[in-house]
Amino acid sequence: MYRPLADEIRPRSLDEVVGQEHILGRDGMLRRIVESGNVPNMIFYGPSGTGKTTVARIIAARTNRTLRRLNATTAGISDIKAIIDELDTLLTPGGVLLYLDEIQYFNKKQQQSLLEFIENGSITLIASTTENPYFYVFNAILSRSTIFEFKSVPAQAVVPAVDRAIAYLSARDGVEAVAEEGVAGYIASVCGGDVRKAINSVELLFSAGRRSGGRLSLTMDDARAVSQRSSMHYDREGDGHFDTVSALMKSMRGSDPDAALHYLARLLEAGDLIGACRRILCSASEDVGLAYPLAVPIVKACVDSALQLGLPEAQLPLGEAVILLSTWPKSNTACLGILAARADVRAGKAGPIPRELQNVHADGTGFEREQGYQYPHDYPHHWVRQQYLPDNLAGARYYTYGDNRTEQAAKQYWEQIKGSD
Repeated sequence: MYRPLADEIRPRSLDEVVGQEHILGRDGMLRRIVESGNVPNMIFYGPSGTGKTTVARIIAARTNRTLRRLNATTAGISDIKAIIDELDTLLTPGGVLLYLDEIQYFNKKQQQSLLEFIENGSITLIASTTENPYFYVFNAILSRSTIFEFKSVPAQAVVPAVDRAIAYLSARDGVEAVAEEGVAGYIASVCGGDVRKAINSVELLFSAGRRSGGRLSLTMDDARAVSQRSSMHYDREGDGHFDTVSALMKSMRGSDPDAALHYLARLLEAGDLIGACRRILCSASEDVGLAYPLAVPIVKACVDSALQLGLPEAQLPLGEAVILLSTWPKSNTACLGILAARADVRAGKAGPIPRELQNVHADGTGFEREQGYQYPHDYPHHWVRQQYLPDNLAGARYYTYGDNRTEQAAKQYWEQIKGSD
């Protein structure tokens, strides 16, 4: 039966695991926990191919517990009950170490069915997820578990795994693999930090490689062919989406056009035109704002053009919009102002609207006095002093002029007309 190469050469000790030095290094917290023999309930969080399943297997092998593995995408309550029925039997003399893959797909009832048994220690839970556990794992499980984050493996750390895979296949197939210079480094650099993906690429490379006698040629052209687009980590409904659109917006806010273009490129390569457009439109108001109010119609025109053009041409107006937003002056005064106003409204600070501002059609229906509204356009400079806020908020300040040229000019104009109030 076919067995994937990544499974055949799976590390059997922590020293063989590549990457994750922050938790598996000589002084790493997870390594020290495993070596102590007292394994708690844990949640492994991180991208695919970073060693979560491998480490769980190594932990099971180092303990006296029986390993049971479930994948939450296909498992249900009946599978959990079957494991529970094995407890305190000859099948599980030391208890069960349950590795639950993709725990985010278990609903609340399914997750809570484990509570009693992880509480009394008859089941030690190691759960993995590619999504943020604080969003997808229920608090009852979180409070009984220690979370360890597995990070994408740096390219330089993936190279030894690629070399190991090439050496293993050479020995297994009885051939001498002759790789062009840079092949291993290229595969390691385009796998997106996913070691499994890199090893799968090596396996494909061996299958497609040209053989001559006992020699197998591994060329750069073939490496590019089997690795194309493999560095993309993206899920439109998962962390990959939200991390990328967040990075795009923060790069524009941080006035870094190069980084902003990079994250825009990621979104466009994944075909996520809508995600890119939403963040770009938002940044025009939230980050540039009143420093250059025309940013909104200009960016809106770019977005409209992109949506009408579709990909790949949409990259042109969106690239223009991203560069403009990244290089324009910034102001978040409008954002801060509306947030402050909404906070007061939510807190119940929303007294009666002043009579002067109420609907004029209400006049003459029993009110004790006329409206008394003063029409600003009837006064010099189109302004007259009158109260607009409710009485209980009179004098409240939500908006403060920004330090950019546009808002400072407006500030100077109104200070001359209104005085120092």
